[in-house]
Amino acid sequence: MSLSAAQSSYTSSRRRRPTEHDQDLPQEHDPQASLDHEQFHDRLTNPTDTPSTNHSICPALCTTKCMPAHTCQSHHAYDESWEEIQSKRTIRAENEVEANKLVNNYRFGFRKWKSHVTERPFEVRSEVVKELYSELNVIKPYSGHLITCGNVAYVLLFGWWISLAYFLIGLFMFITITGVPYGKLCLKLSCYFLWPFGKSIHEIGKTLRICCEQAPDCECDLERTEDDSPVLLPSPTDGPVPELPGRPLRTPYWHRFSTYVWLLLGYPPLVVIHSLACFISWILVFTIPVSKMNARTLGVILVLAPEDVSVTSCTQRKHQIYETRALLCCYQATNWYYYKYTVDGINVFAVNLLPLVIVAIVIGYIDRENQYASSDVKFAIAICSIIPLSYYIGMGIASISAQSNFAVGAVVNATFGSITELTFYITALLRGHRAANPCLQEVVKAALTGTLLGCILFIPGVCMIIGGLKHSEQRFNSRSTGVSAALLFISVGGVFAPTLFSKAYGSLVCDACANSSGGNSSGAFVCHNCHYDLNNGTLFRNHVEPLVYTVSALLPVAYIIGLIFTLKTHSHIYDIHVGGGQENGPHGAVVHWSRWRSLVILIIATVLTSACADLATEHIQPILNQPNVSQYFIGVTVLAMVPEIPEIVNGIQFALQNNISLSLEVGSCIAVQVCMLQIPILVLFNACYDVGFVLLFSDMHLWASMFSVILVNYIFMDGKSDYFQGTALVVVYLILLAMYFFAPSPTGC
Repeated sequence: MSLSAAQSSYTSSRRRRPTEHDQDLPQEHDPQASLDHEQFHDRLTNPTDTPSTNHSICPALCTTKCMPAHTCQSHHAYDESWEEIQSKRTIRAENEVEANKLVNNYRFGFRKWKSHVTERPFEVRSEVVKELYSELNVIKPYSGHLITCGNVAYVLLFGWWISLAYFLIGLFMFITITGVPYGKLCLKLSCYFLWPFGKSIHEIGKTLRICCEQAPDCECDLERTEDDSPVLLPSPTDGPVPELPGRPLRTPYWHRFSTYVWLLLGYPPLVVIHSLACFISWILVFTIPVSKMNARTLGVILVLAPEDVSVTSCTQRKHQIYETRALLCCYQATNWYYYKYTVDGINVFAVNLLPLVIVAIVIGYIDRENQYASSDVKFAIAICSIIPLSYYIGMGIASISAQSNFAVGAVVNATFGSITELTFYITALLRGHRAANPCLQEVVKAALTGTLLGCILFIPGVCMIIGGLKHSEQRFNSRSTGVSAALLFISVGGVFAPTLFSKAYGSLVCDACANSSGGNSSGAFVCHNCHYDLNNGTLFRNHVEPLVYTVSALLPVAYIIGLIFTLKTHSHIYDIHVGGGQENGPHGAVVHWSRWRSLVILIIATVLTSACADLATEHIQPILNQPNVSQYFIGVTVLAMVPEIPEIVNGIQFALQNNISLSLEVGSCIAVQVCMLQIPILVLFNACYDVGFVLLFSDMHLWASMFSVILVNYIFMDGKSDYFQGTALVVVYLILLAMYFFAPSPTGC
């Protein structure tokens, strides 16, 4: 089934309902993933085991005389059927939008995106994921240990100073006389926050029976008395449930003088305490339960009447006879699965890094004199702020593509797919041209080469290692990978063709040469800063420059031909079947971002990326002036790979879900776009506005790129991967990085 037919098959195949463990299962399942290559061969070569299967897949007769007919017949079928099976994949989608996104992942030239673009039904999520989104107001039976490393870490990091703050504020409330009830509440909460695990906070109020009698539409269940309910109910009786004995007639909350004393003197310092604890625990991600606990205390518990707040332990709660509403209950301070937590479809790590964008812009454009932050700090913040912006751009592209037709998706991917890298490159070239600093042009070339090396060596290597450690051996579609490999050969050959041409016909010129023998004319000469002189002669203007423009025109044409080949004429290479899941209600999928919202976020993220790139290039010079670090190394590592961190994460997630094909396509797609789109765009920009960008690379860039492409094509030939092959790619990448680290600075730096 082709990619276009895969989308139409979604409706007819929507039969299987996802189980509660579907969160941990791969989104794309290979039906032959569990069938070993040798086992498949044995089934074909042994007709007595599976005669019906053997005849069905081996219809042809063998005419060779050197082996029995059925053996030769089986070998032919083995070669054809295994190639056919490994090219077929079945992917499961919960709705039509997710089906479009998954199919787009297999389309050449489309950005590969792992995260969901629609809201998943909460009832089909696994219990682990449901626990992540709990508001801590549900009391559930807990049989685990309360004394854990995470809970002890809570006491050391948060518990002692929050408890101390409540104790001091409680004493202060006792001094005010009128705030004595709040002082008692603070002392109770002081004990609670020192060790909140296994305890719960309840609101004591009127019974739910009265609520249900006054509001017939109230959705309460009087028969439900289990301890795992968010609202604990007493045993049903014929008469009214009594209030707490001895309680006097209460004054309304907002008519009390003590309320205003509390809100003016006691509540504000606790706002600071809980806000600080909430911020720190949220940034640490794995302690998000602590953040929720502090936020709920600040927003709900501390604004209640003190006599309505009850703190109980597990044993006290079992003997409770009065109706209470659970407000807060926490058993664990940490949860290692919070790396999956998302906010409006965005991973929590990207959300936490988003404030860096504001910090980078504020200190970058306000503190021009570096009074509050050095250039090194500004550069680090600016370059790190590109990471969340790249994630938001990727989410916007995936959302628009999943909700639109193929043409719109292709335009969006071509327009915004490389916007992060191009923004940085063009900003660096402009700044280098204005400052007459040729070093920035060399840094841009190093970043281009570093992106190419990282995408064809590091990203596939890391994915193979992680996927191989979990799944031992993984298989991928060698035919589709072969298309990407061929395009890599074409793109690298085209990009470095002007460099090879200039080295073949250019003149080697050195700035300074000295006789090593001290005046002896027959002695050897030592020359420095040697390079091929192109600008002073006619070679560059008459030969090299036309070649650069020709290559820059041919590479996008080759890219378009690759799109037509993989998406139209030979789309059967990606034989994808979209299996059905479950729709999100009668109105279809609920998307995280609509098309217009995605477009607005794309534009805003692009503008912010441009601002952060401008700040990074403005403050990069002190980094480049470091005597112990080569400018080449900075370009091929920090500037090249930091914007690709979201893609690395996507590739690793695909590999963990036993979909190594998409992991490899992540790196290959970026590498092809670098050579066939980004570099021609830079050449076109230089032709319109001369910034001195010349498509001539150093020898190290040339040979490192060519060797890497040859190596990765050799690795991809057999259609299977394991951690050893991934280790080989990563080791070669690290060797190349070592070469760049010890390389001398380029000319002009």
